[in-house]
Amino acid sequence: MRRPACRQAETKSFLTSPLRIAQAMCFILKNETDNKTGKPKTDQCRHYTIRIMKIPTNRLALMATLFAMAFVFQSCEQKQKEETSEVEEEVIVEPEKPEYFLLRPEVEKAYGYSHAVKIGNSIKISGAVSMDDEGNPTAIGDMEQQMKNCYADLEKILKHFGCTFDDVVKEDVFTTDMAQMLEKSAYRAEIYKNGFPTGSWLEVKGLALPEFMVEIELEVHKSE
Repeated sequence: MRRPACRQAETKSFLTSPLRIAQAMCFILKNETDNKTGKPKTDQCRHYTIRIMKIPTNRLALMATLFAMAFVFQSCEQKQKEETSEVEEEVIVEPEKPEYFLLRPEVEKAYGYSHAVKIGNSIKISGAVSMDDEGNPTAIGDMEQQMKNCYADLEKILKHFGCTFDDVVKEDVFTTDMAQMLEKSAYRAEIYKNGFPTGSWLEVKGLALPEFMVEIELEVHKSE
């Protein structure tokens, strides 16, 4: 639809009127503050009004367009800063709280340790030995069976946290007989089917009880 001639004339008059442009300048300046004084730039309105009245019409139209664009950009930038500030205020990282797990509560309380603790995505698992629910040694003198019993307990702990042996990143083995440990270590391939974790094997003089021949502790990373 064609715009009526009177409306076109009004629009043109508004864009090219020095007084209108001066008023627009004053509006922008009133919303700004002086970097030195911190006060609105209202005192500059009269100065700009006098200067703008002397500028040719075509330049006034260009200035009006530039001032309008500057005002729009300023408003958008201010809005973006406010939105960014709101987002930054909403992001609050709470400290991770440890989650403890006791496999045999009475035994572990008696010895003074937790079998596992989880902080964030990391899980530390205390050394597992071959024992029953009362803490008595089992499979005495049988290195391979003691090793299997250790891994059976470790698997229970991993399942509690929703993990498997694939999530193990470090395994430390302590044994009172390294020669036997090396001889029976092939069983570990049945535990770590997708790759072995890092870790150390150490031969020690003794463990918590003289009947224990092997102790295995783990470090786990739980994927999200």
